[in-house]
Amino acid sequence: MPNISRERSGFRPRGPTGRRSATRGRQADGDPGPVMAEARVLLLLSGRPQSVGFAQSVCGLLGGRAGRGPWPTHCGLRRGQLLLSAEPFPGATARLPLQRPAFCPFAALDQQPTPPGAQLPANRSVDLGVVVVLQSSDRTVLLTRRTRTLRVSPNLWVPPGGHVEPDEALLDAGLRELWEESGLQLPQGQFSWVPLGLWESAYPPRLSWGLPRYHHIVLYLLVVSQESQQQLQARIQPNPREVSAFLWLGPDAAAAVAVSEDGTEAPRHLSQDLPPSVLALELEEGGEVRPLALPMSTLLQRTPATADGHERVSTGTKFALRLWLQHLGRGTPLPCDTGAHVDPGPAKEDQNMDPLPPDQGTESQVHNPPQPTSVTQKIHNLYYG
Repeated sequence: MPNISRERSGFRPRGPTGRRSATRGRQADGDPGPVMAEARVLLLLSGRPQSVGFAQSVCGLLGGRAGRGPWPTHCGLRRGQLLLSAEPFPGATARLPLQRPAFCPFAALDQQPTPPGAQLPANRSVDLGVVVVLQSSDRTVLLTRRTRTLRVSPNLWVPPGGHVEPDEALLDAGLRELWEESGLQLPQGQFSWVPLGLWESAYPPRLSWGLPRYHHIVLYLLVVSQESQQQLQARIQPNPREVSAFLWLGPDAAAAVAVSEDGTEAPRHLSQDLPPSVLALELEEGGEVRPLALPMSTLLQRTPATADGHERVSTGTKFALRLWLQHLGRGTPLPCDTGAHVDPGPAKEDQNMDPLPPDQGTESQVHNPPQPTSVTQKIHNLYYG
């Protein structure tokens, strides 16, 4: 599977693992897949669905040249595909906030010529991915840290997420990524979900890092489990090829991280209740786990002007945390009433759309949940023992 992890989206460029097919692994190592494959992201412009060229800014085409966003965007959420428009259209099932970072390279390329001799991919369009913000019943969310050995964005803290396969339902894609990266599968009927927002993602994330080689629209899905953090923690089995550490973030810490988003003003006052560190669990060679006191200052780091590989939370993740806090009624509303709005159900013209939001898990989830191992028992003991 093409693993298209992006610096700010939560996507993960990874090599093949025991949970992935050989084809997906080859694509993860940099093969962009078939030339000019069917477009995954379409924009409704002048009444016609149109694909988006790799170097074009989706936010710019939908009216984002004015202001900093986010911009309310009407969405048709189809299997393996997104149809986006600045205006309502038949078959739209949600209106979601669309955002990009202040330093988005595609926005910069809209305003300046490409440097002489530089080349951007000419045979690819904008791709599609999904990221799962997994919330426990006691209102914490799961973040994982990418391994140091990954060629793209090592040490980045992100939620589980990745590429959407052709004809794959968006929720199914998110649940598959959650399982492949954390070993977690959610029992049918014990979770609900809702789309949170859209993020325009590039890698490298800034022109000062080099010309972008990847371009995606990321759909963030909030998946709310009926299980507590402790219950979920007892079943987690991180994939060591992709995940080097993980943590559960509560609303207070998430609020501090969210307001450190790149391109926004630094908060004047952080909550006095914030601890100097948060508890994470780090994977060591041989499958051992150990507790890690992760400084809050690490989670508040911003994207630097040059690539350095330092540990931080991705910018897209900070955007998603803001949306999550608004969903809880804890966050500051985004400008222009751009929060997520979901229609009661899919239009008759689009029977293959994912229902938004269902009351319970997808019926196509067929994997057998992995059984607890010594690793999961050690993790449980470190957190709760």
